[in-house]
Amino acid sequence: MSVNNKRVFYVKYLAHDIYTEILKARPDVRLDRLENESPAEIFSPILSAAHAYQIGAARDELARHFHVDKDLLKRTPNLLIVSSNGAGFDPVDVDACTEAGVVVVNQSGGNANSVAEHALGMMITLSKRILESDRALRRERNVNRNSLIGNEVKDKTVGIIGIGNVGRRIAELCKGLLHMKVLAYDPYLSAEEIAARGGEKVELDDLLRASDFVSISCPLNKGSRRMIGAREFALMQPHAFFVTTARGFIHDEEALYEVLKQKRIAGAGLDVWDKEPPPPEHPLLQFDNVLASPHTAGVTREARINMGRIAAEQLLDALDGKRPPRIVNPEVWPDYAKRFERTFGFTPK
Repeated sequence: MSVNNKRVFYVKYLAHDIYTEILKARPDVRLDRLENESPAEIFSPILSAAHAYQIGAARDELARHFHVDKDLLKRTPNLLIVSSNGAGFDPVDVDACTEAGVVVVNQSGGNANSVAEHALGMMITLSKRILESDRALRRERNVNRNSLIGNEVKDKTVGIIGIGNVGRRIAELCKGLLHMKVLAYDPYLSAEEIAARGGEKVELDDLLRASDFVSISCPLNKGSRRMIGAREFALMQPHAFFVTTARGFIHDEEALYEVLKQKRIAGAGLDVWDKEPPPPEHPLLQFDNVLASPHTAGVTREARINMGRIAAEQLLDALDGKRPPRIVNPEVWPDYAKRFERTFGFTPK
């Protein structure tokens, strides 16, 4: 086995150190670390030689010149694989990768339980008005508990937008623990597939009208960008809550601010933002009925270990010529296979 003939690099951080441990056990793989501040004389030769890029999924934590776009792809002529640290791949121009014959993979499912638990926690906290009660006690004396009456989550309706790995786990928790009715909007799945995941397939407008909780768990792409705006928020019931653990830019923050200001929905749980983390003066952070977190739904010790392990194993399998199970752009495979063969001398399976 030749030494260091497979080149992998990453910038700033990995999901977990287990990734490094797994890759370093392979003498044929060289792993390079760069920083956002690394000078061109350091990063240029590494990019030029790289076969794989393990990229952080948080777009605002990564220097712009390390985002995967047409410019970076020109600087990485040997690049075959872009692997995101998480389920998301915000800093990656997937179309540009497909055009260049580069396969994009993610770690979908690796943090599904962590994200689903976070979403459910937000639903319960909002419905029981736990956050408002906490803030009232810290600011006031002789708080009147009758002014903080909440509602049970049991037997309510949750509308899940995107019932993939995370959405399916949310459905399982809501249905199994709390006997909730589960509606789901997912244009990529049939009614039968959604039923097998615990939900009832409905159109988006019907979901918004009927749900006590609207939970977003779909990926950010061309079809979902700004999917939830002023028109969609207007369809929600006044007692309903909006919860998102997906990605910023799927919902319109200004439109959400307006419906909350006008008290046309009951509140919101927000883990994702257009700008991450949001500044303390962000308008949505001024509401007591907005529960906020800085994109930490999937950030648990268990999820980080799982994501690091999945990422390392999937990448090594790909470099060994196996077809990765989590390909974001499967249409690239014929072009990718030809480039892989030219690089390593054999055709991937």
